[in-house]
Amino acid sequence: MGELSEFWLEEDGVATVEIVLILLVLIALVLVFKTQISTVLRNILSKVSSQSNSV
Repeated sequence: MGELSEFWLEEDGVATVEIVLILLVLIALVLVFKTQISTVLRNILSKVSSQSNSV
C-alpha cells in the first residue's frame, strides 16, 4: 500500500503536463484568431514601414 500512496503523491510529471496543456491552449488560440492576428501584424508593419520612410 505504501508504494501506491508514494506514486499518488509523486508530482514530478505535473509541471510537464501543465506546460503541454498551456502550449495546446496557446496553439488553439492562434489557430482560432489566425486571420485577426495576421491583419493586426500587417497593419503594424505597414505603419512602421511608412513611418521609417518619412524619417
